[in-house]
Amino acid sequence: MLQRDRQIRTQIQQLADASLFAASLWLAYVLRSNGWLTDFLGLDPIESGVFSRVVWLYFALVPAAPLVLESQGFYNRPVVSSRTTVFWPLFKSCFIVTIGLVVLLFIFKEAERTPRGVLVFFGVISFGLVWLKEELLQLALRSRMAKAQYKRRIIIAGSPSEITRFHRDLTAHDDSIEIAAEFCLTESPAQKLIELIHEHSVSGVLISPKHAQLERVEAVIQLCEVEGIEAWLVADFFATQISRATFDEVFGHPLLVFRSTPETSWQVMAKLLLDFFGTLFLLMLAAAPMLVIALLIRFSSPGPVLFRQQRSGVNGAPFTIFKFRTMMTNAEQFQHELAAMNEMSGPVFKVTNDPRITSIGTFLRKWSLDELPQLFNILRGEMSLVGPRPLPVDEVKRFSDLAHRRRLSVKPGLTCLWQVQGRNKISDFKEWVRLDLEYIDNWSIWLDLAILLRTIPAVFYAVGAK
Repeated sequence: MLQRDRQIRTQIQQLADASLFAASLWLAYVLRSNGWLTDFLGLDPIESGVFSRVVWLYFALVPAAPLVLESQGFYNRPVVSSRTTVFWPLFKSCFIVTIGLVVLLFIFKEAERTPRGVLVFFGVISFGLVWLKEELLQLALRSRMAKAQYKRRIIIAGSPSEITRFHRDLTAHDDSIEIAAEFCLTESPAQKLIELIHEHSVSGVLISPKHAQLERVEAVIQLCEVEGIEAWLVADFFATQISRATFDEVFGHPLLVFRSTPETSWQVMAKLLLDFFGTLFLLMLAAAPMLVIALLIRFSSPGPVLFRQQRSGVNGAPFTIFKFRTMMTNAEQFQHELAAMNEMSGPVFKVTNDPRITSIGTFLRKWSLDELPQLFNILRGEMSLVGPRPLPVDEVKRFSDLAHRRRLSVKPGLTCLWQVQGRNKISDFKEWVRLDLEYIDNWSIWLDLAILLRTIPAVFYAVGAK
């Protein structure tokens, strides 16, 4: 199935599932307040108006339910799939969403007035409704009429080796595409393709040119234009190891975009919202501690409260980072004298028991409190909550391997994989970069949330801090 078709199908599924989860919460309260059912189950009656007090849960439930389903791979299935591929992702998702509602009710002190049976009913009903929807959908998709709608009959055009490769891949991984015929792009005449299109009534031609002449590819595309059918050009004739290709256009000119960073999507939008609202929440929690820290720094050693330094941001663009000052005011002037004590390989400078650190600075660094002013960098759009840690501009200029610059392709972050895996325990700069690139290559909003959750115990127990 084409990525575009899969995205549309997934969006429709997510809308339907969000509606079913919303209906499940309402039904759970209706059933729990039913007098006959509560008498039959021996349950105490619930107060009137309980549901109206928790309607706000919909603001979390409706967007969260499809996200949880997606995180469990619920939508990453063939169009026609087995019950096993539906059951476990759905069961785990309903359990996670139910636990999430329990946590929210406890946080907002509604748990005592919400009967436990409501949440049990919700978990069971949500699972049942989504399962029923899937059963009806699978039944419909297996019908002859549905197959005629979603099945695409195509012709594969390419060299013999490419035809064999795509025949194998499509047969093994995609049941929505039916290969009606094959056309040798390098040997067969164009008239042969016309005959195949007419004979098999196909909806598209998949062109895999590899090293075939572009004139032949152009002729096939023009022929498809005349016939009014789609032409799918496989653009893997450029050897890339990391980049993913996407299609776009500029002023009507078609573009093939090779991208090795996350492309614009709802997850990117979710990351922006997480950065903004998450930072505001953290600033509200940290406002009083930050004021106390500022006063301690001000009266414990001479110099400014904040340390400002030029760091490399997205694509290497410099920005001014804010940190609570943890060193003497002229610390950077003495760095060259400590070069022999550097514990990090590569261009990064790090010394465990740095003599330039003040007494209050040792405490702040141990608990990562010196990083709190970077919340303002996040609000300014220069940083993110999660991302590769920003390095000083002069250290970036000393990169010996150009591949290391790819860590600059995303916004730097307050925390990252390197932070949660031990900070000072990692002394090899190449390992640091490897973790950053692993983050970039596998990025999702769920990975960000996982890193944020792992950051809490890492900071609380001062993991790897010196």
